[in-house]
Amino acid sequence: MKFVVSLAAVAAALAALPAAAQDAAAPTGDTPPPAPVAVPATANSAGRQVFTPADFARYAPKNAFDMLTQVPGFAIRDNENLRGLGQATGNVLFNGERPSNKGDDMYTQLSRIPAENVERIEIVDGSTLDIPGLSGQVANIIYRADNFSGQFSWKPQFRAHYTDPLFTRGDVSVRGRSGQIEYEAALSNDDSARSGAGGPTLIYDGAGNIIERRRDIWNTHYDTPKLSGRITWDPPGDTVANLGGQYQRKFDRYYEDGVRKSPGTPDRIRTVYENADSWNYEVSGDYQFGAGPGKLKLIGLRRFSHEPYRQEIITTPAGGTATGDRFAQTGDLGETIARGEYQWKMFGGDWQLSGEAAFNTLDNVASIAVLDPSGVFVDQPFDGGTGGVSEDRYEGLLSFGRKLTDKLNFQIIAGAEHSTITQTGINGLTRTFFRPKGSISLAWTPSANFDVSVKLRRRVLQLSFYDFLARAFLNDGNQNESNNDLRPQQDWTYEAEINKKFGAWGSTKIMLIYRDVEDRVDVIPVGANGEAVGNIDKAKAGAIDWTSTINLDPAGIKGMKIDTRVLFQKSSLRDPFTGEKRQWSGFTDTVIEFGLRYDIPASDWAWGVSGNYGHYQPNYRRSQSDKVWEGPIFADAFIENKDVFGLTVRATLANFLNARSKRDRTVYTDIRGESPIAFVEKRNRLIGPIFALSVRGKF
Repeated sequence: MKFVVSLAAVAAALAALPAAAQDAAAPTGDTPPPAPVAVPATANSAGRQVFTPADFARYAPKNAFDMLTQVPGFAIRDNENLRGLGQATGNVLFNGERPSNKGDDMYTQLSRIPAENVERIEIVDGSTLDIPGLSGQVANIIYRADNFSGQFSWKPQFRAHYTDPLFTRGDVSVRGRSGQIEYEAALSNDDSARSGAGGPTLIYDGAGNIIERRRDIWNTHYDTPKLSGRITWDPPGDTVANLGGQYQRKFDRYYEDGVRKSPGTPDRIRTVYENADSWNYEVSGDYQFGAGPGKLKLIGLRRFSHEPYRQEIITTPAGGTATGDRFAQTGDLGETIARGEYQWKMFGGDWQLSGEAAFNTLDNVASIAVLDPSGVFVDQPFDGGTGGVSEDRYEGLLSFGRKLTDKLNFQIIAGAEHSTITQTGINGLTRTFFRPKGSISLAWTPSANFDVSVKLRRRVLQLSFYDFLARAFLNDGNQNESNNDLRPQQDWTYEAEINKKFGAWGSTKIMLIYRDVEDRVDVIPVGANGEAVGNIDKAKAGAIDWTSTINLDPAGIKGMKIDTRVLFQKSSLRDPFTGEKRQWSGFTDTVIEFGLRYDIPASDWAWGVSGNYGHYQPNYRRSQSDKVWEGPIFADAFIENKDVFGLTVRATLANFLNARSKRDRTVYTDIRGESPIAFVEKRNRLIGPIFALSVRGKF
């Protein structure tokens, strides 16, 4: 209740402040919702819908991200975690080009573009563009910085229970132009967090009797400050060059304190400490220029990450001697990519020939230690966790796309990759692979308000090199063995996207996805009693993802809109331990999201509520099933003023329906489901309300 009072107090305080630009700006609540202008296809360009900055005046956006999230029916899709750079997989372009970096997500890149630099946003079907790999709705952000400008945000957060206040979340960025050079620089700590929860855990035996009671409190300190910059040279003609880089530190600490009580046993105090502080950098660049009948683009990228990790668990019984364990490892990850793309027009369509070389490495040193009676950790043998993994990969692809009719477009991509994976350490092994890759897509646009796209593609996913090596999970008493035979997951993916626009009322989109998977990555048996990350020969999954935006202006409720999403997914594989069919480990099978925003007419005020529900499958190991989730429903409410001395200020009360942190874990004496239950763990921890403040502005 005190947080509700605090939210109301902040709203009242904001209302009392004068709005510096009130006289200069139109009341944002009265402006119409985004309404694109349809641009029909011509012989030289694809049909598209165009949004201008005026379409977003209602929301007083500060950057391109604020604008794009208000495009009806559009959901930002980040690049998939595939191998190297490869073909485009996200659904956002910048001045008609895909970004040539990997360290920044779409949110980060969009939020660095000030709203006043955005000239327009084009929504177009990806298969009609000359960028291979795109399909479905794609947003092209057209922007240009003519003058120096900057923006900033500060987003403190306060939780009622178990955590320290968060004051360090925020960012600042600048962008400008000098002649043919455009530049940007940013310092961001937007991913920082202070999380925590606490409460009881009950342990039952196989007959349902309580054999242990626990009460634990955990919290985290997480900060990821990142300094980044980018320079673009854009002279007249086809030549354009980009050079970018970033350096990031990560401060990641986890603390847990608990008391465990069992009949006939002294009470125990148990502490858990984890430290995953790390640093990383990335340097990337591209150079595009006219060459013969087309244009050539050369891309280079180098990434490196230094990733130490340490986990210590100490248990101290009342009147007794402490016991404990420690797992530590230090991994150095590197990736170097060189890529070339040559584009030209022929036979009435767009062609691209691309080649890519990627070199990935991991060097890791791991150890396990046991706390002796004197309170000193003594190292124990753990050879399977120390070693190196490298992969040299070469890829070549040829793509062709063209219009078949005024309303039908198609695109085809064909090629292959050759890779060599080498592992050093215990039972070192070198293997080579040859894999075909490609896709074919069709886009049908019978009218400006309706379009359908379908796509078939062959994907090869990226591996985590850590999964080749042994690792201990002390908090749960689990351990992965090393596995030299791990292979990248592959699949045939079938996708369909259907978009329908309802004019001023909004729009709706349905996505249908089916994946036929080979070498699904999961935990598998190793040796007589071990387990490791490995491959399951066959698996499959399907999804229906339905999103909608409903504007209520035509119904007479000016300024109000509703956003919804319903996702249903189902998966299947043959369990490698029991032989039974089940869903994938940790698979999200249901998501329901609802959001309402009301920009109050004749004012700069807005408020809204949102909520989401998710349902998840357990994670499976040899002798346990383990489901960890938060819920059942996370709900937020906010109030916002878009002009407090030129700033946008928002106050948010999150988790006001009291979603909790839960766990259901069943551990067996041997093979899961085929042996007696050793114990059942049921957790129900309080998270509590979360109060957040956001202050955003420009200079």
